[in-house]
Amino acid sequence: MFVSVDFWSQLFNFEDYGELLALVRNSIIAGAVLGIVGGMIGTFVMSRDMAFAVHGISELSFAGAAAALLLGINVVAGSIGGSLIAALLIGVLGARARERNSIIGVLMPFGLGLGILFLSLYKGRSANKFGLLTGQIVSVDSPQLTLLIGIAVFVIVGLLIMWRPLTFASVDPEVARARGLPVTAISLTFMVLLGLATAISIQIVGALLVLALLVTPAAAAMRVTSSPLLTPLLSVVFAVVSVVGGILLSLGGGLPISPFVTTISFAIYLSCRVIGWRREVGGARSAVAESPVAA
Repeated sequence: MFVSVDFWSQLFNFEDYGELLALVRNSIIAGAVLGIVGGMIGTFVMSRDMAFAVHGISELSFAGAAAALLLGINVVAGSIGGSLIAALLIGVLGARARERNSIIGVLMPFGLGLGILFLSLYKGRSANKFGLLTGQIVSVDSPQLTLLIGIAVFVIVGLLIMWRPLTFASVDPEVARARGLPVTAISLTFMVLLGLATAISIQIVGALLVLALLVTPAAAAMRVTSSPLLTPLLSVVFAVVSVVGGILLSLGGGLPISPFVTTISFAIYLSCRVIGWRREVGGARSAVAESPVAA
């Protein structure tokens, strides 16, 4: 079965690419900023086993954005409001992992249902509806970019300030609590930062595929290194490459950004898994060759 030439030209059509590139300048800057935020916070999402929480927050963030679209107010503000409500509910009610998963399982369909309701009532452009789910490459204007960068800086500074205690509380919360760290307050603060990061990420990659920015890059980095320094650095690099690369490729066919971002992110993850597997196999062989029994 052959894929038609029209199919590939629809995906990758780089005529007038320079002019199109100028139109998405703000989106490229926003994508790079989001890559930094997603790569940094994604490391803690993985170490705290909260990938499911990101999806739960994104659903209520989507509902908040859809409500703002319906009411004709700032969509970013609506998205942030929904994210913060979800983050605080998960943080307060889901102190334990089992409880957290239950809360998220309740919030996800509720948020998605509300978002669908609000979008069905919205009579404006269908592209605005679709963009909330799958992302848009030309939706970031200068005021939105300024707001996005401001929130991103707030999240980054917050993470840097609490990096060491958050790392300690993520690795061994019981010992951290015994040492006098306010583990509950640290967890709630982290959930607020995660909610903000999720809300601004939805503006680029959409509510359905936000995991590709906040989870996959960090998961890929952890497959090739366990260094506390290299892991967040690689995660940031992978996230920036995924988002900016996805924007640049999506220009060719004028298609939503999300399929390109997720494909690049998944390809990086698969490559890191292969590298990690080869290292494990090589290490096992070296251990066997050096063992007294083998000698």
